[in-house]
Amino acid sequence: MATPATSKPPTHVVFETTVGEFTMELYTEHAPRTCWNIAELARRGYYNNTIFHRIIKDFMIQGGDPTGTGRGGESIYGAKFDDEINKELKHTGAGVLSMANSGPNTNGSQFFITLAPTPWLDGKHTVFGRISSGMKVIQRMGMVPTGANDRPREEIHIKRAYPMSQ
Repeated sequence: MATPATSKPPTHVVFETTVGEFTMELYTEHAPRTCWNIAELARRGYYNNTIFHRIIKDFMIQGGDPTGTGRGGESIYGAKFDDEINKELKHTGAGVLSMANSGPNTNGSQFFITLAPTPWLDGKHTVFGRISSGMKVIQRMGMVPTGANDRPREEIHIKRAYPMSQ
């Protein structure tokens, strides 16, 4: 795979999970560093055999942490990297892809997928794409019963993730 300095990132990342398959369409023009990060982590197998560790019904599902705790994960740029907030991209509905963070400029490997409009997140989290296929899989994930700390009672594993261009 080319590097961020030499070409554009792949346009899509496919996730094969224990619930089914979904495809992310990456907004490479609006969030190129974030898209490179997600695509390259997928290419390296970083997300393989990880879980979606947090699900909040009618809000979002979160994954991308190799520790499965919500406290782990690193980017391809080192520990953390800066936000790529774009005023044109908003959390307007279900299927929006955004980076999980612990404050400004703390992006690593964790991401979330919205299950509904979440306008209070606009300007606080980098929107980097949308679900282009497999939205029914995302909806099923969003219905999984959870326990303490919004942790799914039934683990949902990412079996494999890989980048592709369309």
